[in-house]
Amino acid sequence: MKLFIVVAAISLALDQGVKAWIAGNLRLHETIPLIPGLFNLTYITNSGAAFGILAESGKWGHVFFQVVSFAALGGLIYLVQRAHRRHPLLIWGAALVFGGAFGNLIDRLRFRHVIDFLDFYVGRYHWPAFNIADSCITIGGLLLVLYFLKFPEANPLMGEE
Repeated sequence: MKLFIVVAAISLALDQGVKAWIAGNLRLHETIPLIPGLFNLTYITNSGAAFGILAESGKWGHVFFQVVSFAALGGLIYLVQRAHRRHPLLIWGAALVFGGAFGNLIDRLRFRHVIDFLDFYVGRYHWPAFNIADSCITIGGLLLVLYFLKFPEANPLMGEE
């Protein structure tokens, strides 16, 4: 459990620290080109889910994302505590998802939106902007998928390990 806490705390601190730097040093919608033609830092906000999904959902969307975030955090703690096999894929995956989900939840509670700033693009085609928390959630989710593919009997929805 110690590794889970350390990885989650580092991912949360990195996410919140970089978001604070972005918000303190860039104006909303300001862009700093880092790799011309490929990557910018662009300060934007997102009231929806990843990549702006449900961004126009209003007050109920805001409440929905908070409830889902709290449920996910609780589910991850349950999963790690219940696991008999503390495999690195499980610990790292769950910790990264936890840290990322907690980072975005903090933004939602403080600002009613998430701060995004990683802007990858080719020519005029931009991938939706995202943040470190989104990256942690994606990487952690992939690690959890690998864990459950490798150890299908470990799935808590499938009965005892």
